[in-house]
Amino acid sequence: MRYLPKSPADREALLKAIGARSIDDLFAPIPAEYRLQRELKVPRQMAESEIVDWFRERSRENGDGYATFLGAGAYNHYRPVIIDSLISRGEFLTAYTPYQAEISQGTLQSIFEFQTMICELTGMEVANASMYDGSTAAAEAAMMAVRLTGRRSVVIARSLHPEYREVLATYAWHQGMPLSAAGFGGTGRVDLKALDETINADTACVLIQSPNFFGIVEDVEAIAEIAHKHGAMLVVAIAEAVSLGIVEPPRQADIIAMEAQSFGVPLGFGGPYCGVIATREKNVRQMPGRLVGQTTDRSGKRGFVLTLATREQHIRREKATSNICTNQALVALMVNIFMTIYGKVGLRQLAQQNLAKATYAAQQFGKHAKILFPGAPRFNEFVVETSEDPYAINSRILGHKIVGGLPLRKFYPELGNAALWCCTEMTTRTAIDTAVGFVADSERSVKAGKEEVDVHEVTR
Repeated sequence: MRYLPKSPADREALLKAIGARSIDDLFAPIPAEYRLQRELKVPRQMAESEIVDWFRERSRENGDGYATFLGAGAYNHYRPVIIDSLISRGEFLTAYTPYQAEISQGTLQSIFEFQTMICELTGMEVANASMYDGSTAAAEAAMMAVRLTGRRSVVIARSLHPEYREVLATYAWHQGMPLSAAGFGGTGRVDLKALDETINADTACVLIQSPNFFGIVEDVEAIAEIAHKHGAMLVVAIAEAVSLGIVEPPRQADIIAMEAQSFGVPLGFGGPYCGVIATREKNVRQMPGRLVGQTTDRSGKRGFVLTLATREQHIRREKATSNICTNQALVALMVNIFMTIYGKVGLRQLAQQNLAKATYAAQQFGKHAKILFPGAPRFNEFVVETSEDPYAINSRILGHKIVGGLPLRKFYPELGNAALWCCTEMTTRTAIDTAVGFVADSERSVKAGKEEVDVHEVTR
């Protein structure tokens, strides 16, 4: 009965109130042939103790204690325990969204502080109260540029996260927004000459990612100069927020679309995530989502209000800047707590740890396999090309409780047996050395097999 909304007595009272003698009387207007005359074919109900045991058994099927080298927009960072302690407080956990600002002061203050720290982090003047995730934030930023410029098309860097590009393509299809791509050169960065030739008079914005999908820091200043020369805006997507602890913020951008998952949001099966849009104050009227501002009441006390909320839930749908965006208030609170705990110095030290571990790993892998895009400035991800299919290598590594890098053939067929590897502060030297050992063994095996074939050919 604990999980049923109404007891038998409650049901009797409800039936009596509406003048029905039984459930059958209630459903009598429905023709008999459409009514189910038998019991539902479902397993018998379980006791609460049985349900708990079932979930315990299922949890044992989950992998535990695995080291991971996966990144690509979802990063394994340490989450301070205080985050869950604070967000579990009833005031935060039950506050879905501040529709009535006057009774949501705590939530509004948290969002205001979130916006403030995001602005300090990105070098922008205004930030919204979060989006669904980084991919939708990038798409919304591109549409924002279309509204601001009055132009229709968008140029996207191929070094932008492939799944971000897929999300944008879905938006663009229904918006009638033409998309074109700018390739990357041998350094893994946007090909500036090709970009210059791709932009035309109808280009609203250039959308890049930095650090890009290959972990390489783009030349944002040079790209901004090219975009602005043609009257287009520059939108910079940031998938790895921790990079801003050490990488110069892309202040030359007109709009920044960021994924803040790295800041205290746990990895899950597809979510939740926390998208961000930050921009110049002059562009604020076309920024999707909602904005929280600070003011004073009649008594002179500080208060917080929704100063701009251009969503379909606040204004007429045809007037909304976005019909698919939300304020991830609870997830943004995790980000807020994370930024507060670490502060400027802590975030810089965290970024330095990520950089140092990725540098060491790339050096070790480079002794046995090929590191693509050498010489380009990177953060915590790098691309390794092996002689053997990376799926096969990953399969062997997995037996040692290590999740290998992300094979890139699906997204970039021209890169062949390349995989994207990521190191964070959670990656141990032991895990790095073990993974490198497997790659080294793989390369030796492939070389030995090739030599055996060559000897066979000479003998024949």
